[in-house]
Amino acid sequence: MTGRHRDGLPITPVYRRVWDGPARAEAERLCRLWPAWTVLYSLGRRRFYAVAGWATPRPVIVEDPTASGLEDLMRDAETAWTVRLGSTPSRWGAA
Repeated sequence: MTGRHRDGLPITPVYRRVWDGPARAEAERLCRLWPAWTVLYSLGRRRFYAVAGWATPRPVIVEDPTASGLEDLMRDAETAWTVRLGSTPSRWGAA
């Protein structure tokens, strides 16, 4: 807990708020589980986003309102990449 004050007023406690803590924790879990992806949770849109970390002509970005839906989309994107190039995508562009 930190304090906030103004001249002449007593110090009032200010509590830190963690917005959508469970969703943010879920995004961190997905990031650890899927190392070839960067997973984010948008507080404003209340959606999960994943950005592929391998080299592609265009960025591969998928989004879904649920973590499980996002995982399905990530799996589909990796499958499409594997079918197209015949290799599994890996982090930092090594195809």
